Amino acid sequence: MIKIINYKNGDSLKPILARSQFSYDNINKKVKAIIEDVKKNGDKALIKYNKEFDKADTKILEVSKKEIDGAYNRIDNKFKKTLHLAYKNIEKFHKKQIRNGFITNEENGIVMGQIINPIEKVGVYIPGGTAIYPSTVLMNVIPAKVAKVPEIILVSPPNKNGKISDIILAAAKISGVDRVFKIGGAQAIASLSYGTESVPKVYKIVGPGNIYVATAKRLVYGEISIDMFAGPSEILIIADENANPIHIAADMLAQAEHDKLASSVLITTSENIASKVKEELYKQLKNLSRKEIAEESIKNNGKIIITKNIEEAIFISNELAPEHLEINIKEPFSILSKIKNAGSIFLGANTPEALGDYLSGANHVLPTSGTAKFSSPLSVDDFIKKSYITYYTKDALKKVKDNVINFAENEKLEAHANSIKLRFEK
Repeated sequence: MIKIINYKNGDSLKPILARSQFSYDNINKKVKAIIEDVKKNGDKALIKYNKEFDKADTKILEVSKKEIDGAYNRIDNKFKKTLHLAYKNIEKFHKKQIRNGFITNEENGIVMGQIINPIEKVGVYIPGGTAIYPSTVLMNVIPAKVAKVPEIILVSPPNKNGKISDIILAAAKISGVDRVFKIGGAQAIASLSYGTESVPKVYKIVGPGNIYVATAKRLVYGEISIDMFAGPSEILIIADENANPIHIAADMLAQAEHDKLASSVLITTSENIASKVKEELYKQLKNLSRKEIAEESIKNNGKIIITKNIEEAIFISNELAPEHLEINIKEPFSILSKIKNAGSIFLGANTPEALGDYLSGANHVLPTSGTAKFSSPLSVDDFIKKSYITYYTKDALKKVKDNVINFAENEKLEAHANSIKLRFEK
């Protein structure tokens, strides 16, 4: 069922680095048509698509405060406490990311600085469909709130009754969302990008979605900003002979049940662990409610790689640049400094990736498809803008005027030079 690869130093990494990818080509045309329809027809188009795609009759697109409060009151107290605990941990972690601007007073009266402002309007997309993700609400909204974004708009597809799940609305209330709309798919992205009679235009959109949502985000990028181009979810586990194969298999399946395109990879120095994990995958799969999805994911995108030593495992891991990396070895901190490319790193036998999905506090919106080589997880930084400030006195400008003019003349930009020269003509 799952591929086992015996890696030898110098072997080609192609079969190891191969990943499933979304194919955007076939749906670009369809998504473009939806975007144009929403631009032209606004709310009318959104109501039409709710009926067509979600079988939902939604004459009023916005969820009222009364509905949100009702949803919060309906969820059971145990889960309510869990949501509040997750909120507390996520907020605490992200508050450490807050940046401050600076202003410096230099010689000759020069003032230099950097000011930081939050993005004024942010849209958050929360998927519906086969699974409901209140954790995604918290992970996308809380960093924006910590950054002091003034207006946060959440969109999520309605069910057949024209409603959004109570636990999604409860998470929206807890995390501090300002407005909620019953819209999903490419049409939701279009509405946030261009605005409609009901839905305000935002300046940035964050949140995961299916291939239609991902395609729409690609197409509107430039009109607005987005968080990242996300691919299928993935986990890589580095394990030695001390690891528990039952736990490793469980962690691999936790990733596999997300999506048929998700990938779960184990790199181990132990043939015994490799063999036992393979057996455990078969055993645990039988009892999963999402067995079909997890089984296809493991079959097509799962891998067990056996290496001679941990150094080879680290090398492969850095080349893969996984979204999630678990280091399940006797001394996990001993190799942490050697990990250069990973979205989120989970250290030790008692730190499963599922912990990070929900309430450890670190964000679960992470770079996929190897983009951890140059990208970072969602953070407060994604919701702020930096502006530089410069102030020169006449004396300060006079001191450097010849240098600036010299630069401009070497770049053959006469007007640039003149903008300095004319300030000193008598």
